[in-house]
Amino acid sequence: MGYVDVAHVSFVLPDGRVLLDDASFRVGDGRKVALVGANGAGKTTLLRVIAGDVTPSSGTVARAGGLGVMRQFIGSVADDSTVRDLLSSLAAPAVRAAGERLARAERRLAGGDETAQLRYADALVAWGDAGGYDAEVLWDTATVAALGQPWDVAAARPVRQLSGGEQKRLALEALLRGTDEVLLLDEPDNYLDVAGKRWLEDELRATLKTVLFVSHDRALLDRTAQRIVTVEAHTTWVHGGGFASYHDARADRVARLDELHRRWNEEHQRLKDLVRTLQQQAKNSDAMAARYKAMQTRLAKFEEVGPPPERPREQHVRVRLRGGRTGMRALTCTGLELDGLTDPFDLEVFYGERVAVVGPNGSGKSHFLRLLAGGAVGHAGGCKLGARVVPGLFSQTHEHPELSGRALVDILWRGEGDRTGLDRGRAIAALRRYELHGQADQPFDTLSGGQQARFQILLLELSGATMLLLDEPTDNLDVASADALEDGLASYDGTVLAVTHDRWFARGFDRYVAFADDGSVVESDRPVWEPGDLPAVGSR
Repeated sequence: MGYVDVAHVSFVLPDGRVLLDDASFRVGDGRKVALVGANGAGKTTLLRVIAGDVTPSSGTVARAGGLGVMRQFIGSVADDSTVRDLLSSLAAPAVRAAGERLARAERRLAGGDETAQLRYADALVAWGDAGGYDAEVLWDTATVAALGQPWDVAAARPVRQLSGGEQKRLALEALLRGTDEVLLLDEPDNYLDVAGKRWLEDELRATLKTVLFVSHDRALLDRTAQRIVTVEAHTTWVHGGGFASYHDARADRVARLDELHRRWNEEHQRLKDLVRTLQQQAKNSDAMAARYKAMQTRLAKFEEVGPPPERPREQHVRVRLRGGRTGMRALTCTGLELDGLTDPFDLEVFYGERVAVVGPNGSGKSHFLRLLAGGAVGHAGGCKLGARVVPGLFSQTHEHPELSGRALVDILWRGEGDRTGLDRGRAIAALRRYELHGQADQPFDTLSGGQQARFQILLLELSGATMLLLDEPTDNLDVASADALEDGLASYDGTVLAVTHDRWFARGFDRYVAFADDGSVVESDRPVWEPGDLPAVGSR
């Protein structure tokens, strides 16, 4: 087994802002430790520091044991990467390098390069020496478990053809079955269906590996975290118990900080008052002058040490989704069939309804939302939006090439489609409601996953959409942001269809449409998390 020891780590962003200051904690052998905190607090950056992707401004990180890392976004719909590429990116550096060399040799061989045969033979030898064939045995087990396909069939599949849940399950199967003794998992439960979340909970409890993971899923935290490290107010603090006692521990810590600050401020004021008093007395007495100078030194040393740790600031995210009145029938599907995913099904959704779209990964839920948003999705049958229905899509993968490299205020200023532009003052005010004003001049693609999610919701708010199509909207949101989204949806004047595996979030919906592995699409009066929960086909 391995461990991670983080000592006095600080990290300053390129623009000079301090993200982390004196973060310290240890993840001991075989422990399962959760890393929590508000969106943008620095959790992902801290994982990158531990992984060696970035260098801290100060402090050290010590590790023992091989390191496996799963990042927050592991796949992309924007490139041609394959399952082989995805699993290679999770492998040990030697295997990864040998795999890249072998891939280059295979391309040369296919291109008719006269020297390619010898290079290919050398690359095969290097692949074996690096442990590549052992990795392929592991990957075969992972692809069968996650995708139901052996390695030789799955290796060339484009990652963009996999659902977000399939990508995460595949990566987790490889890492949890691999030889690395320490795992860093950034939002491992995102995009997993409930069966997948329960599988992950069981695997984390059973593994002997040392695991540091980021999650906002309270059920996962409660069932797996043995200790909790919180990132807030630019530093970290450790709760030695589980999630059940975490909120009480945090409230106690905040109360202690408040008391320490009160005492520090009182002592600071007392010392300043003494200095002022002695300053007046020193004008008339040499003896008092010496005492005055000594008190000045004491005050300077007190201020140099500084106040207690900063009190964490509570978030106040405010979502103001407006929408607008539409025709009574917001959506009508007649004999709709998603190519290779579903059997034909009928569905009517009426103005103002809140419909949760549930079911296992890969059953077609995200394709359904993309079709409603006007995307190019292969299908047969009819699918018609009602009068004055304007769809607005929240993307599960946060893939927005049109926003990449652009600052948030620039995006808001220019407007787009039905969304009018905002001047800088109004843009900052809107960003402030989403706790994003500090990132106003930051490019969208450099935000944390949770900050990107909040900004997407803000764009929906400003777009005038009368039908919200939300694909896993709470996956990257911290608890405060998820609460604000639920409050915003409650007052939204429009129709909502949301794909979700969030057991807490799903409770607030009126209807549940379940997509099943066998291609059936049926309506249920309750959330459907397991196949046994499905009502009979054709029932409501």
